[in-house]
Amino acid sequence: MKIAFDVDVIKELGITKMVHQVADWGYQYIEQSPHPQINPFYKHPKASREIITEYKNALRATGLEISSYIVVYRWSGPDEARRQAAVRNWKRMIEIAVETGVQVINTELSGNPNEPEICEEMFYRSMEELLPIVEREGIRIEIQSHPWDFCEENNETADLVKSFRSDNVKYLYSVPHTFFYDKGKGDVRSMLEYAGADLSHVLIADTMNHTKHCRYIVNPPGVDAVVHQHVGVGEGEVDFSTLFQTLREMDFANRTYPVGGESIIASSLFGYPEKMKYQAVETRELIERELLRK
Repeated sequence: MKIAFDVDVIKELGITKMVHQVADWGYQYIEQSPHPQINPFYKHPKASREIITEYKNALRATGLEISSYIVVYRWSGPDEARRQAAVRNWKRMIEIAVETGVQVINTELSGNPNEPEICEEMFYRSMEELLPIVEREGIRIEIQSHPWDFCEENNETADLVKSFRSDNVKYLYSVPHTFFYDKGKGDVRSMLEYAGADLSHVLIADTMNHTKHCRYIVNPPGVDAVVHQHVGVGEGEVDFSTLFQTLREMDFANRTYPVGGESIIASSLFGYPEKMKYQAVETRELIERELLRK
């Protein structure tokens, strides 16, 4: 199992300092979330020769590796022109992954909850074009549902993943999305077990249960928006005791897959960079203690 750190919270440091900071916190892997110079949100990947050279040099100097890229493109529509642009973005990102020796790309559905049927159709249209490419290049795509998407729920998204019957398509469980995944119940055991053998990646962070009365107050009432957090473990309401127990029972730490190799678990803490000097280390140590028994 690869234990990675999502660098979104420190991306303003620049490539070299960012990599060295992750190494200083004791991680061996970086989860490269959207970065304006590499794989920006919704836009065509940048990743110039200079940036890739700098990144490779920093990795070489620290001994770190990139476990995975995160990309977020509008590949599930509902606008066809945007979908086609997203597929072009995907193709370029696959090239970058191959160039940098990274076999895993994880992503969101990135549709619109107000047009779920159209978005699902667009998603399958995009996958029809992309799946032969990722199979040819040996890339594992991991898909997560996300708050305010055409599919927010764990089981339904796991069904989308399973429908491809492909070793190149797996499921990612994002813990801070737990209460969206089952409409506020937070039954992590049931959801992880439903994903089953297709679960290849877990993101670790906590969040409050947005379905509880006045947990969050958004104005004006009824606005088409959702709220969640990626805070430190113990700062929210996710049942981490059950989550880690279930992952142990599933032997998640020892899983390997025909494409992309080992399972991945990533620290996914956003919003409080001032806390990273201790939370990044605490989260890594928690994962090691709970899943590797260190």
